[in-house]
Amino acid sequence: MNRKLKPTYCFFAIVAACILRNASGNKCLAGDLYVGGATVSITPDQPVALAGQMSPRIATKVETELTATALAIETRDGDKSQGQAILVSCDLVYIPSVVLNTVRERIESRIPGFDPSKLVLSATHTHTAPVLYEGIFQLPAEGIITPNEYVDFLADRLAEAVVSAWQKRKAASVGWGLGHAVVAYNRRSVYADRHAQMYGSMQREDFREVEGPEDHGVEVLFFWDEQGQLTATAVNVACPSQEAEGGSEVNADFWHQVRESLHAKYGKDLAVLGWTGAAGDQSPHLRYRRQAEERMRRLRGIDRLQEISRRIVLAWEEAYAGAKQERHSNVPLIHEVKTIELPVRKITEAEAKEIRAKVAKTANDRNQFRWNTWRQDAIDRYERQQAGNEKIYPMELHAIRLGDIAIATNDFELFTQFGIQMKARSKALQTFVIQLAGPGTYVPTATAASGGGYSAIVESNEVGPEGGQVLVEYTVKLINSLWPDEK
Repeated sequence: MNRKLKPTYCFFAIVAACILRNASGNKCLAGDLYVGGATVSITPDQPVALAGQMSPRIATKVETELTATALAIETRDGDKSQGQAILVSCDLVYIPSVVLNTVRERIESRIPGFDPSKLVLSATHTHTAPVLYEGIFQLPAEGIITPNEYVDFLADRLAEAVVSAWQKRKAASVGWGLGHAVVAYNRRSVYADRHAQMYGSMQREDFREVEGPEDHGVEVLFFWDEQGQLTATAVNVACPSQEAEGGSEVNADFWHQVRESLHAKYGKDLAVLGWTGAAGDQSPHLRYRRQAEERMRRLRGIDRLQEISRRIVLAWEEAYAGAKQERHSNVPLIHEVKTIELPVRKITEAEAKEIRAKVAKTANDRNQFRWNTWRQDAIDRYERQQAGNEKIYPMELHAIRLGDIAIATNDFELFTQFGIQMKARSKALQTFVIQLAGPGTYVPTATAASGGGYSAIVESNEVGPEGGQVLVEYTVKLINSLWPDEK
């Protein structure tokens, strides 16, 4: 029986064909590996407004330093550069396009021979780092560093780290490994009537299930110099760094403790990159077995951040035990950068009406200012949609092959199910998915969107479930094009 394909699936097929045509020119050429790393402080030196919550918080103290760590990777055939990438992990809540573009501008003349489009910035998603956008909060006129001032300071520091890492490149070897750690918990509760709620109580009689899966894999890259000294590592955990999210002091969250633990054992010069995997519906906050978990933590004599760090470092050691047995100094490095187009989530007339009513009700409430700007953004999107001007979300997608592993980026707080699809369908031995390489709105699954609740309603999503699936198709096809001879 012949049936017409649904438009979404036709679009997927076109996407796949285009990517394969564009990437088919890649040659899987191994080259000698060169690596450099650098870490800089991005901690503000003045009081600052913190991002990540719906009410303003002014931090006057620093609990733990915010850092950015750059990893420069290049392969060469003699003196000829074959492949290149610079990846920077930042203790921030997200990466606005103005930050990425400004850093690229500031490094272009300082790194001859490096293609600025192959610079990737990503955020650990700590909720106790500075606000990066003007106008989302009503902030004091004096006495704090403004978002624009901090962005300028941040761009200078990031450019410094990028240039330093590139200049430090030396002959190196790489290894990859896999460990496991229970760090993330799916934070969406589903009830008997099928509605969902972020952090919804599990003690209610009508609680039925956790909405989606969790990914407890810890994917790790390791880099050694010619003397066998470990110089850099990248750790990919499908969990945002937001255990301390409600605090009012600058704090890098659990990645600070992870870095401190690794530095204590492997040296303070070890460059440690924290990469957040697909985790839009995840959190490190305990969801069930809370009393038992807290009892064990107290018996160990540590706090929650130390407990999370302990788990990640144990998984890192598990991965290191295997990876150090297989070091590769001559590997393929292929770095593809594509601007892709994702369909935006449509806002219905009923949804727009409901959002307008909420804004009208709280328009004069200063305590609701951030909620109102958040909701107004959805109304503005609806009006552009009605005028025919809101059709696609352009996103810069990076797909990198380094030896047997793949690295893929996205802009979003991407629900974990999408990341699992990417990993399961990838031809790579291991696939590292890095979210929050951009502004970071949520991308929910269809199940989540039907259940509603914060993170899965239209106010939370520029790109919805359909766009999430399109992103998966783009990503998988681009990754797999880097392994042209694999079935």
